[in-house]
Amino acid sequence: MVREKARNPKLDTTVGGLLKSKNDRDVLDHALDILELKQVVDREVNLLSGGELQRFAIGMAVVQKADVYMFDEPSSFLDIKQRLKAANTIREIVKENDQGYVIVVEHDLSVLDYLSDFICVLYGKPAVYGVVTLPASVREGINIFLDGNIPTENLRFREESLQFRIAEATDEFAVDRSRAFKYPSMKKTQGDFSLVIDSGEFTDSEIIVMMGENGTGKTTFCKLLAGLDQPDAESSKVPQMSISLKPQTITGKFPGTVRQLFFKKIKAAFLNPQFQTDVYKPLKIDDFIDQEVQNLSGGELQRVAIVLSLGKPADIYVIDEPSAYLDSEQRIIAAKVIKRFIMHAKKTAFIVEHDFIMATYLADRVIVFEGQPAVKAKATKPQSLLTGCNQFLKSLDVTFRRDPVSYRPRINKLHSQLDQEQKLSGNYFFLEESS
Repeated sequence: MVREKARNPKLDTTVGGLLKSKNDRDVLDHALDILELKQVVDREVNLLSGGELQRFAIGMAVVQKADVYMFDEPSSFLDIKQRLKAANTIREIVKENDQGYVIVVEHDLSVLDYLSDFICVLYGKPAVYGVVTLPASVREGINIFLDGNIPTENLRFREESLQFRIAEATDEFAVDRSRAFKYPSMKKTQGDFSLVIDSGEFTDSEIIVMMGENGTGKTTFCKLLAGLDQPDAESSKVPQMSISLKPQTITGKFPGTVRQLFFKKIKAAFLNPQFQTDVYKPLKIDDFIDQEVQNLSGGELQRVAIVLSLGKPADIYVIDEPSAYLDSEQRIIAAKVIKRFIMHAKKTAFIVEHDFIMATYLADRVIVFEGQPAVKAKATKPQSLLTGCNQFLKSLDVTFRRDPVSYRPRINKLHSQLDQEQKLSGNYFFLEESS
């Protein structure tokens, strides 16, 4: 009797093939649907974009049977709609597997709030030591982190508390908005994707935040403003303006230290005491000023990119996703740095941001990007923060309230009483704390 040697089939390295190989819980179709992976199910994993790869990684975790599920920064590279879908997917694990535990590390406080049942706060000194607190309720845990104080232990781990009151951002500045600038209505076609931009105007000492899903043209609009790309032939061009751009993708290619990079690119600003006080010191660049740029972490590179962008003399600062790679505390500090600099320097900033708390803290006005991602989209003219956020959140079917202590926006649980009441009244977002 001759026994034929078993053959190992070639490993299927497509999205669908890998997910199917780990599908212990028979939830593959549901995971593909809610994580929006159906359109890339036959694509090789090494060809996925950052957002697609993140959703695939979440899918790989949720289709498996386990006693403990761990997710490290699941919101990275995702827009706010995808972040909420990912959070819903993760929460469903708990409902379907009562014996399992879910542990999540997350820097987007609104997603963490929406996702969690309990919060542990970690504090300490980076690269030296860390301490994990006992679990607290979601609201209490996040407010302990923001306040920098653990009342049950009478322990303060940060000198100042962090708040999100909209008014506080501009109260200390004498805002001068006497000059007005305009950009024309434009159209940009890239392959199968088309973007229509309504004409708009802006002034000095103003931050305009762009809100929308991935693939609706926010980065394309940034490039049009910066003159790195041109609109379609029939469209009017953006007037010539002095612009500083912080791109979405940042790389550490400079062959030298951070100090050498600053001296080469922004020497005047780097040596300016006001710039040191407003930008350089709050971002704690001193911690790695003499390190090689090529050896920096993602968060360190992001802070260097923000300093480089703000250090360049310009009328308009275009900043694409400044919160990427930053932890919760660094995001808040970076938002305050950008706000303070734009107001002091009497400049204008256009910012793309998916962290909703950071976006609402930064924004004076909002441009909403609507449409079908990667197919057709439209950018509205700049509108008030309240109007723009209501329009954007209505399209997502999500409502926010404000915490009465820290004033941070908090996502209402879907179909909760407060969620339904706010939707009926049309108030998807509040500028101040809700009563």
